[in-house]
Amino acid sequence: MADPQPGILAPVPKLARYLSFSLKPGVAPRRGLTQLKGAADGDKFVVGIGQATVLALGKSIAGLRPFPTNFGAGLVLPSTSAALWCWLRGQDRGELLHRSKSICEILSAEFNLDGVIDGFSYAGGRDLTGYEDGTENPQGKKAVDAAIVAEQGDGMDGSSFVAVQLWVHDFKVFDAMPSEAQDNAIGRRKSDNEELKDAPASSHVKRTAQESFEPEAFILRRSMPWADGMRGGLNFVAFGKSFDAFEAQLKRMVGAEDGVTDALFQFTVPVAGSYFWCPPMSDGKLDLRALEL
Repeated sequence: MADPQPGILAPVPKLARYLSFSLKPGVAPRRGLTQLKGAADGDKFVVGIGQATVLALGKSIAGLRPFPTNFGAGLVLPSTSAALWCWLRGQDRGELLHRSKSICEILSAEFNLDGVIDGFSYAGGRDLTGYEDGTENPQGKKAVDAAIVAEQGDGMDGSSFVAVQLWVHDFKVFDAMPSEAQDNAIGRRKSDNEELKDAPASSHVKRTAQESFEPEAFILRRSMPWADGMRGGLNFVAFGKSFDAFEAQLKRMVGAEDGVTDALFQFTVPVAGSYFWCPPMSDGKLDLRALEL
């Protein structure tokens, strides 16, 4: 019986490391993926497979597609495809480094390591702006219903789709905003996380209220802050049973629906965006039957 990779539904860890890979030219990545089947436990090591890898195997995964760059109106967003995504979860930076080295060795014949992002928990689950992140996350069975594929058959049931966006904050701009303007941009008070009843239509809370869509657009956020030197922001990670709910929210954020742009764009911008399919687990290993592996 297939189950989700448990790290998807588990609480966000203290530390994380995100590895993104491209495919080496002219290879069909069977060996690397086969070795990942046993190496990835789905808990401390969550795997997402990009469309390039699926196509290189001559296969298809229903629902897996490129990250959208525009919706015909509103802001244009970056779409940066990757062949493979690894989310390492842990408590110790040194241990994450050594695990990263082992994974790269397993994949070295077929994949190139293109990016490494180190994530961390800040102030009990806050974004680097100081606001709580993921307040409206579904819980329990609702989280499973939102994030995990069901009734799609062997090899697909228990899987998930994940959207990953790297956001870079302009701290100078944000810090110069009066506290009331900051609260209005988010739609919540920083002091107590209470939602503002009179928040403007451009506030992030108003733009992305999951129950305000038809159908409702629930996603399971597992985002974490990141920092590199003096740069930092949020590595946005959202799991869903498909990409539809995420794209509904994104479309509204960029102003494609009504011309109102999410106020987040005043002080932060995405610089990367990718989609991946996260296979299920079976008998403690990645279940890659959908790829005939």
